This record gives sequence, structure tokens and C-alpha cells, in this order.
Amino acid sequence: MKRNAMHALINWKSDPERKPMILKGARQVGKTWLMKEFGKKYYKNFVYFNFDEEDELKSIFETNKNPHRIIELLSLITGEKIMPEDTLIIFDEIQECPEALNTLKYFNEKANNYHVIAAGSLLGTLLAAPKSYPVGMVNLLDIYPLTFDEFLAAVDPTIYTYYESIRKEQPIEEIFHNRLLGIYNNYLIIGGMPECVASWIKYQDPARISRIQHELVTVYENDFSKHNGKVNSGRILMVFRSIVSQLAKPNEKFMYGAVREGGRARDFEEAIEWLVSAGMLNRVYNVSKPEHPLSAFDKQEHFKLFIFDTGLLKHMAGIDNSAILLKTDYQFKGPLTENYVLQQLRGQFDIEPRYFSDKNSEIDFIIQYGTEIIPVEAKGGENKSAPSFKKYIADHRPEHALRFSKRGYKKDGYITNLPLYLAGKTKELL
Repeated sequence: MKRNAMHALINWKSDPERKPMILKGARQVGKTWLMKEFGKKYYKNFVYFNFDEEDELKSIFETNKNPHRIIELLSLITGEKIMPEDTLIIFDEIQECPEALNTLKYFNEKANNYHVIAAGSLLGTLLAAPKSYPVGMVNLLDIYPLTFDEFLAAVDPTIYTYYESIRKEQPIEEIFHNRLLGIYNNYLIIGGMPECVASWIKYQDPARISRIQHELVTVYENDFSKHNGKVNSGRILMVFRSIVSQLAKPNEKFMYGAVREGGRARDFEEAIEWLVSAGMLNRVYNVSKPEHPLSAFDKQEHFKLFIFDTGLLKHMAGIDNSAILLKTDYQFKGPLTENYVLQQLRGQFDIEPRYFSDKNSEIDFIIQYGTEIIPVEAKGGENKSAPSFKKYIADHRPEHALRFSKRGYKKDGYITNLPLYLAGKTKELL
């Protein structure tokens, strides 16, 4: 599969200021595959160590701090000489060995000519705790499920070639528009989890996809119950299971009382923080003013939470495939579309998207592009803008205003309509 993160890894390899690299992201998003593929394609060879499978590995890091001694011992284990520059050293499930995580700072300080890359599930939660990892001594890269363009490259390389050729203000022929919309609908159902995408390519069987999604949700929920840190695992599970009903509410703002009657911020704040750090939830803050710099106007107590993969959200909400494929209006269409748009926008801009609401308008997303603030509306169908979007444009006169919908790519007065399948090219098309 084509993964956009590969470009970042290639740049990392050639960077003279390179530090050991940590890949962060939820379980099963393809971190292991990516590290091995990177090692296979861009190094003479790679060595792979998994701390979850090989318990005795931990003793090496528990008794040694010197990276050269560690390399020596790892070479003995693998039976081949680990060479600086030429061998990629991969540490997987590194969260199982905090000493190994901590050793990365010594690699940075004393053995930077060795290329080390590490990954693990729930790493974000570990990194959020001070003292547990080498602050400032590592490079970090977030890995997400496949975005729409990665999915498209995997399922239909020919259409992907066309998609890649789309430039700013280029009209899209109806035949391609319809094909891309069809693949967009499939993406809503299948999502971007690599196992789901691989299964779809091989079997084209929606029942299999549904089964895999069910298993993935179960694996995640089991992770919560196994978690025995200071955050209550029952509360983590309650927050996770409340997301569908939170998003189904008219304004989608997260309400603690919807997790448990009488629930307060202090009961669930840590559980939310844990889920966001673990890469399971995407949090979007409300801003008091849609002005640059956006983060200065965050209302910390007002936010929305979205699931990190749209296919999993669709499965958790129990939406029937026919509702998506037959273009009908269904109750959850708005939140599912917003979840998709957010998933594609994340990582494109330096500042994460926000949203804005006041007595006149509710804007789905606000993005900061340089010093420019751009309102974004996400529509699941072909219908035109809500009055509040037009009211916002009249009041604030933004240079760009974007509406994602199933309509074609065209300028509509002050509003640029982008087909939903182009959400991943937003920055490129501005």
C-alpha cells in the first residue's frame, strides 16, 4: 500500500540532524508494516525487535545504557553485524520496555550514526507522562489510518492517477466525478484501517469488513480494560462508547452528562485525555473568535470528539451500507461526513482544525492557513449551504470559504465547492 508517511521517513533518513524516530498512532494503523517496508526499500538491511514477543530482550536495556554495547548485543542476537547508516534498527511495541524507550536519548547523544526507529500502541499515553521518555531527544511522527487518497491508490490505481492530476480550479469530468464519489461512498463503509482495506481488495465482501471492524473495536475495548494506569479503565470505556450518541446530538458538543447522568468534567477529563493521547479520538476545540492565531481563542471546556477512523465510526453507529450507497438521507449522515472531513484535514495544516459557533452561526470547521482563517462546511449530500454559513461569510468576509459536498468542483459566489473526495487535497487547492 502507498503510505504518505513514507515521504517523512525518507526525509528523516537523509536529515543530518536526525534523532531516533518514534511512530505514534492507534493499534493496527500499519506502523509495523511501514517500518519494515521502509527498511526493506531504503536500507541495505534492517533488524527487527519486538518487545511484546521477546521478553528476554528487555534485560539488555535494563542492564545497559551504552548504545554501542547494546548494538553489540543486538548484533549477537540477530546473527548479523548492525552497520551505521546501512542497517535500520526497528524496535516494535517499545511501550513494553520503558528502559528501551529511555535508551533512545543515548542513541541520540552518543551513537547518532545508527538509524533507530521505534513504534508501539498507546505510546501517546506514555509520552504524555513526564519522565517516561527522552524529551527533545527523539523525532515524532503520527501515523493514522489510510486517508482517502491512500485508499484510492490501493483500490483503483487508474483513478488515483487521475486524482493526482487534479489542479486548482480544474473542472472534473462527470464520468470521473461519479467514479470518485462511488469510491468515496466505499471509503465511508470500509474506512482506512489497513486490515479492512486489504480485505476489501482481496474479497470485496462487506460482511468480512463488518466482522473485522467489530473485532478491531473489541480489541480496543480490551486494551482499555487491560490498562491499569492511574486513569480509570471503566471511564475510558464509557467515554469511547458515548461518542456515537455525542455526535448524534444537534450541536455535537461533548457533554459529560451524556456519558453518565450527572457526569462532570472532573470525572471524565483524564479518560478523554488518555483516548486522545492514544490516538483513538480526535478532539476539535471551539474558538471564541475565528481569528489568527486560532489556538489563542480555544475554549478549553467546549470541544467535539471524533473517532480516528470513519469506517469504525460508521460500524459503531450501526449505519446500514444501503443508506450510504443509495444516497438516502439518514440520521447520522452529518456527523459521519464531518468525521471524514476532519480525518482528511488533519496533518495538512500546521494548526489542527477548530470549530466556531455563536448565536448567528455554527461553522463545522475553521482552518488556519498562514494568517488566513478559512471557514469549512461539510455536507453529506448535494444540498447547498446552510444560512448560518452564508451569514458567517457576510459578517467576516473571509478570503476563502470552503464547502465540501457531493456537488462538482466549482466556485459558487464567495464559496468554493470541493467534492468530498478532494478533502485530502485542500491545502494544495487553496
